[in-house]
Amino acid sequence: MKKTWLLTLFIASLLMVSGYAQQSAGYRITKTFPIKSDGGYDYITVDSASNRLYVSHGNQVNVVDKVTGDSIGVIKTDKDVHGIALVHALGKGYITNGGANSALVFDLKTFKTLIHVPTGQFADGILYDDFSKKVITCNGKSKNMTVIDPATDKAVATITLTGWPETAASDGKGRIYVNNAEKSEIDVIDAKTFKVINNWPIAPGKSASGLAIDRATMRLFAGCDNKLLVVMNANNGKVITTLPIGDECDAVGFDKKLRTVYSSNGEGTLTIIKEQSANKFAVVKNLKTKEGARTIAVDQVSHTLYLPTGEFEPKKAGDFRPKLKPGSFRVLVVNP
Repeated sequence: MKKTWLLTLFIASLLMVSGYAQQSAGYRITKTFPIKSDGGYDYITVDSASNRLYVSHGNQVNVVDKVTGDSIGVIKTDKDVHGIALVHALGKGYITNGGANSALVFDLKTFKTLIHVPTGQFADGILYDDFSKKVITCNGKSKNMTVIDPATDKAVATITLTGWPETAASDGKGRIYVNNAEKSEIDVIDAKTFKVINNWPIAPGKSASGLAIDRATMRLFAGCDNKLLVVMNANNGKVITTLPIGDECDAVGFDKKLRTVYSSNGEGTLTIIKEQSANKFAVVKNLKTKEGARTIAVDQVSHTLYLPTGEFEPKKAGDFRPKLKPGSFRVLVVNP
């Protein structure tokens, strides 16, 4: 009886591994959306509730059809665009403008600019926290976060940090997590008081940029500069495991239904990681994408992935990143 049980368990394990392999093997670039505008780029946001993809590019956000890539509209800004957050309940969107130290508020129906809300210096990543019902910007140079009430479009709090904040995630239950890249830690914020309550080291990871969360298992996924993805227990800060990823990860995505983590790596790869259980993860594929495809958006309905990139000029001394060649900007569409 014991041998039969062990044999059954072994076969089940083989079938599970085979299933993961078959799923990962299907990932491929299925489309490319060319976008006719100039300038750099950063985050990309997919609206799973509609047919829209919001793409940061230079001093504007290009709104395109997430299925066809056709242009739907353009939201012009005064300075460089970084992140886009959507508040459907109020029909508004929020765009961080790094050089302007502000967040632009726009109407989701008309794309008309409503107001500019002052933030800290170099507003970069942005989050809508569905627990506090607040929009929160990550301000790199001032090492803080601005809390905006979307009901009034006023800044209602400033969260002081000890280092450069990159990206934030919420557990939907009263905690906000942010990558403190300068200190190589995840700072935990109480979403009621907007005070930092914990500073959790991500060692052996260093200087994380991308961050995502699985709210079901309470696991955080931090994509680090030293080619590691750190899996952390969001309840106590314990590092569960680390997995190898590509270089220059600037964003991490998570598909809730497929239970899959994605690290978009600027070197030109997409690391696909399967969450087998709360404490067990496996890299199932490194998909070749395109140099510069360092950020990602995950459509939770269609499971489609979107990665912006382009063609680049040779990197010059003193440049943080090589400049994008005019007219080469595009979004890669990846399907499982």
